[in-house]
Amino acid sequence: MADELYKTLGVSKKATDEEIKKAYRKLARKYHPDRNPDDKEAEEKFKEISAAHDVLGDPEKRKEYDEGGAFAGFGGGNPFGGAGAGAGQAGAFGGFDFGDILGGMFNRGGGRAQSQQVHGRDLETEVPLSFDQAINGAQISVTVPKSSRCGTCHGSGAKPGTSPTTCPRCEGRGVESQGQGLFSISQPCPQCGGAGQIIEDPCPTCGGSGLTQQTKRLKVNVPAGVKDGSRIRLAGKGEDGPRGGPPGDLYVTTRVKPSPVFERLDDGNLEVAVPITVPEALRGGTIEVPTLNGTKKIKVAPGTKHGSVQRLRGEGPPQGKGKGGGNGDIRYRLEITMPNELSEDQLKAVDELAAVLNGGDPRAELLRKAAG
Repeated sequence: MADELYKTLGVSKKATDEEIKKAYRKLARKYHPDRNPDDKEAEEKFKEISAAHDVLGDPEKRKEYDEGGAFAGFGGGNPFGGAGAGAGQAGAFGGFDFGDILGGMFNRGGGRAQSQQVHGRDLETEVPLSFDQAINGAQISVTVPKSSRCGTCHGSGAKPGTSPTTCPRCEGRGVESQGQGLFSISQPCPQCGGAGQIIEDPCPTCGGSGLTQQTKRLKVNVPAGVKDGSRIRLAGKGEDGPRGGPPGDLYVTTRVKPSPVFERLDDGNLEVAVPITVPEALRGGTIEVPTLNGTKKIKVAPGTKHGSVQRLRGEGPPQGKGKGGGNGDIRYRLEITMPNELSEDQLKAVDELAAVLNGGDPRAELLRKAAG
């Protein structure tokens, strides 16, 4: 049981506070009841995750849990029916909900506990970008429909001029506790639904939820160098939480229009197909090529083969911090162009060139190897 809560969140006992927070938010999004309607298994999983985070997300509760203070006298066994009872069940022991037990255990004693505020849902949207916007960065506007704090009651859910009252059944705690020996089993208050407050006169605009459907126009700063499918997180720009709860986040996925010239490579660099003539491939020379900021000249070596690659370092798109920053490269793939038809003079010139080169049969070695 000493590491059961860590297993519930999928982290180690050495996890940092930030790692615990990230693990919780990831699992909470996955199993949130709003995303899994009528799914009892997901609902129970969400409760276990929330209960584990209630303990491990609080430094004092986590310290007490790690030190075993809450389990003194039980050693390594299970107080609910033997050392092996409940094995294989995440957060459940002998029919008891581990999250409820811990929730009651850390709220026992004098004083009134505050009901836990519910975070608003995270939202996702997509935004189209031109290739230039993706490379250079841009500020764009997105329109997002979402549940936002009611303007009439300012999120309280109560009719203007009135206020929510403390739930008389749970006295504002949002949960009811029942004693089970040394432990207390907690469950949401059936009268207030866990809110800890009763709205006797609901707001006529939102019907007591504290939220209304609104359309928000937001500015998004797109960093330079994003790719198609990149995700940008806007903290606190998701849906507002019910009855004053903290907002969720907004995730913006970029959809980048392909460039007619540059191809994005998996390593973050760019590639350009550059046609060259047969004389340029044979003699070599200097040619002009496109860059992100105009054009530059590169050298073609004599005897260049079809598909050879030249590189301009630092002329590519900005690289992320994970790649050391700076700019990537542009690779120029040289492709020898061949005419579809030749005039009499051109045919004569080709014959003269073949006679001068006198290179013999270039396939002789291949055929010799094939013959063994």
